[in-house]
Amino acid sequence: MDFERARFNMVEQQVRPWDVLDQDVLESMMAVKREEFVPAKFKALAFSEAEIPIGGGQIMLSPVIEGKIMQGLQVKKTDSVLEIGAGSGYFAALLAARADWVRSIEIDPALAQVAADNLKAAGVENVIVEQGDGADGWPANAPYDVIVVSAGMPVLPPSFKAQLAVGGRLLAFIGEAPLMVARLVTCVAEGEYETVDLFENVVPPLRNAKRIDEFRF
Repeated sequence: MDFERARFNMVEQQVRPWDVLDQDVLESMMAVKREEFVPAKFKALAFSEAEIPIGGGQIMLSPVIEGKIMQGLQVKKTDSVLEIGAGSGYFAALLAARADWVRSIEIDPALAQVAADNLKAAGVENVIVEQGDGADGWPANAPYDVIVVSAGMPVLPPSFKAQLAVGGRLLAFIGEAPLMVARLVTCVAEGEYETVDLFENVVPPLRNAKRIDEFRF
């Protein structure tokens, strides 16, 4: 398989036509070798529009969705990033290509090891993978310039907003199947936030995600 040609086609025929036009994002998707983060038995699907199973009930999001997330977050070289859900490590590698450093939290020990191994093999040195429960974020290393949650949550816990630096951006999939929205939250000043829903997409739920009734008093 000609991986370079397949990667080019993924970017030009899948990602760009869905209004992912940020050249930095497109270049990152060309540079990071997606096939190195795909389970061996699904290698032939590395550049398809499919959501690829990676074990533990989790998936790699489609390239279009990954591109849309990256475009929405506008990651900069000075940014500190928190990722909830390491998966195979691919999206952490995409983030790392644009950011200063990335801390990726994965609740499944096996997937955390897979992500760490894949990132090491790919030579990505500015990602720290930690095994743990990120359902409330990861306050120990806050604040962050970027937070991304690649799994679904019925509601966004206030703790996530509290971990954003001023000017920071957070993207999470909010809702429950069959309706979730990719919600972008920007901290515009201390304790002040702007929210916009970018697109709809259903993703597997975040393990231990807080539910709406937990915030009723």
